[in-house]
Amino acid sequence: MIYGIGTDIVATERFQRFIDDGNSALIERLFTPSERSVCESRKDAASCLAARFAAKEAFLKALGTGLRNGISWQEMEVLNNDLGKPELLFSGKAAERLQGINPANVHLSLSHDGGSAIAMVVLESK
Repeated sequence: MIYGIGTDIVATERFQRFIDDGNSALIERLFTPSERSVCESRKDAASCLAARFAAKEAFLKALGTGLRNGISWQEMEVLNNDLGKPELLFSGKAAERLQGINPANVHLSLSHDGGSAIAMVVLESK
């Protein structure tokens, strides 16, 4: 059963500005050390960061709560599995809130094109 669907689109240039301006405090607040490491190693770090931010926003929309109830950006993490497929991992309040819907699956899709990054999240419950 589908519990929620969320999508988000982000302009890559927004994250390029954060990088160019040296706004590391904001990047550190939004992304886990693992996410930052993955993105910093890529040719287009801004596109990587934008997609991960879009994924977190899409998850919050699918959940239906936004950042309420103590959920923080650091509690949602986008990593890639051994095949390169992006996956969302959760901790803290985000994990607690997700457990409250009795999740069966969390599906994530990311894409980049034309200076934008988009993410879609589908939450399935049992």
